[in-house]
Amino acid sequence: MRLTLLASLLLTLCTRVDAQTTAPVPRADRVLIMSIDGGRPDVVLRANTPNVRALCADGSFTFWARTTELSVTLPSHASMITGVTPDKHGILFNKDVPEEELFYPKYPTIFELAKKKGLSTAMAAGKSKFVALCRPGSIDYAIVPETKKSYTDAEVAANAAKAIGEHRPQVMLVHFGGGDRAGHAIGWGSAKQIAAMEEIDAGIGTVVSALKKSGLYDSTLIILTADHGGAARSHGKDDPRSRHIPWIAVGPGIRKNFDLTTFKDLVINTEDTFATSCAFMQIPPGSNIDGKAITPMLEGAELMQSATTRPAVSTVK
Repeated sequence: MRLTLLASLLLTLCTRVDAQTTAPVPRADRVLIMSIDGGRPDVVLRANTPNVRALCADGSFTFWARTTELSVTLPSHASMITGVTPDKHGILFNKDVPEEELFYPKYPTIFELAKKKGLSTAMAAGKSKFVALCRPGSIDYAIVPETKKSYTDAEVAANAAKAIGEHRPQVMLVHFGGGDRAGHAIGWGSAKQIAAMEEIDAGIGTVVSALKKSGLYDSTLIILTADHGGAARSHGKDDPRSRHIPWIAVGPGIRKNFDLTTFKDLVINTEDTFATSCAFMQIPPGSNIDGKAITPMLEGAELMQSATTRPAVSTVK
């Protein structure tokens, strides 16, 4: 009897420890997802990218995240904002399509879910095909080029900064396309692509400055990532040089200057961008998603991990 009572008491104590150390995901007032099209991690790091490095210093990061197996722009971005793989969301094409053939992801995007909660939304994209992610009524301020046209990265940054300053959207995607264009034209890792990454870094600085000028930086979850990498003048399925992407998160309750590869078994996929954004914005993500919220980056994660992995106490009769 005494052993049973002791075991019960120990189990209760362990339960209390779990309750005290399992920290909830902090609430952010808004989320800003920035994507470097073609941003292979080593190329981003080879370039002079002080704004990317500043975000790393102010948040948690890995340069070993993974994009979808397809490793192409539109399907990867669809996974980024729906939390599911391309076979589920159905965006398998990667080009401008005629209006009569255009369809939208089969799973709701974070923009659609945000609108259901009464949140404001925005997108500033560098490529016209991003219209496939703009279901009518889901994005309040969609700044996407006309069909088969594009915006420079400086224009994308200016468009995004203007939207932030004038509208303060609560869920926003910013897409920089210049890295991909340079990769296809000259090659991944070429001097031209390095220069393109530096222009994108300047654009990232412009967007971050807009948040700071508006007094929104400290309350915003920022995720900086990419849709794919590449090699030679192309990118695609089953090539690790295409699948590896950067993933940097800055925001309330997130560790600073923290390398997420510290957690041996943590693998970050592009679908996790959606799930993490939903968690910070307290947006129900829906069922059957493939993404997960990246909670190990939160302050106190080791304590939470050690508490939740403690073996259960057996009842001795």
